[in-house]
Amino acid sequence: VQLQAFGGGLVQAGGSLRLSCAASGRTFSSYSMGWFRQAPGKEREFVAAISWSGGSTYYADSVKGRFTISRDNAKNTVYLQMNSLKPEDTAVYYCAAGRGGIATVIKLSGMDYWGKGTQVTVSS
Repeated sequence: VQLQAFGGGLVQAGGSLRLSCAASGRTFSSYSMGWFRQAPGKEREFVAAISWSGGSTYYADSVKGRFTISRDNAKNTVYLQMNSLKPEDTAVYYCAAGRGGIATVIKLSGMDYWGKGTQVTVSS
């Protein structure tokens, strides 16, 4: 599975962005998908995950209520809608795919494939 994330950019605090991650391959619908982020000088951290069917989602406490993860298996794409953005959301955002369930893919080690990141910068 090859993944390509896009949709990042510069936005003011309180604004919104929608990230997309396009996947190649015919087995996209069999993978759980997740978004992670890495800010300068910090470790990569979990943001959100969604099960292969889209029926289950899980969020980091820091984004709960502001971010929404979704997927369209017909388009081999997973999305991250980010609202009420804060300067602390500034980071490179990565999408990833894992064969396991939600409990597995919320960990970096639970992911099998990673895409290149897309930069999100939130100005105050």
